[in-house]
Amino acid sequence: MSPSSAKERRALILQLLKQKEEVQVTELSRTTGISEVTIRKDLTILQNRHLLVRTRGGAMRTPVENTNEESPITKKREFNFKEKERIGEEAAKMIKDGDFIMLDSGTTTLEVARHLDRFQNLHILTNAMNIATELMAYKRFEVVLLGGNVRINSLSTVGPLALSALRNFSKYKLFLGVDSFSLEHGVSTPNLEEALLNQIMVQQADKVIAVFDSSKFNKRSFVHVADAGQLDCIVTDRAIPVGMASKLKALGVTVRIV
Repeated sequence: MSPSSAKERRALILQLLKQKEEVQVTELSRTTGISEVTIRKDLTILQNRHLLVRTRGGAMRTPVENTNEESPITKKREFNFKEKERIGEEAAKMIKDGDFIMLDSGTTTLEVARHLDRFQNLHILTNAMNIATELMAYKRFEVVLLGGNVRINSLSTVGPLALSALRNFSKYKLFLGVDSFSLEHGVSTPNLEEALLNQIMVQQADKVIAVFDSSKFNKRSFVHVADAGQLDCIVTDRAIPVGMASKLKALGVTVRIV
């Protein structure tokens, strides 16, 4: 029997998400007999109540937050994907033709890589295999992929080889991926090897641009990467915590909100 009210329909959606990790709009439409347009509105309402996370074509359970454990990049990519796309597009506006840039691993930095169509001449360094593959499709940029040990969760290279290679580069615009951020503890990440590489990235960069969605604010992970004041700019979405932007500006950090 189809649910007779919006409240029952949304309760059914949440019940289905208890049974499996992800549901699709098309599946929910068939189950409830309600149009896909209405289902999408339901999912948006439930996301705004922090009861699920929208994905491409559906929704996932709200993850149990443990900032000292790392989700695979295939899962991270689904969380707040629309915000990440907009952040990537906005961050790319800070690039000029001929720039030397560093793209850290991460799902939001991947969106920066996907918004470089208008450029003809860029010199790009990255520690992310999937980002390097994305960049090679342009067929006109100089792309350097750091060597080292490959981490399956992040598709990134880490370890002594990556650190040694990175020390040959400096004075680049760094687009830094972020797992956790707070005013008190700055940028932090669950993985020690990632943190060590990120620390060198920040030290040798001419400009540090952190790109991350608002879900990363007021959180702390296991390993410190950089103080808040070491960032030149943060690009994030409009759900940034109240008062955070003004506090960051007081530290000299530019905030760009999409």
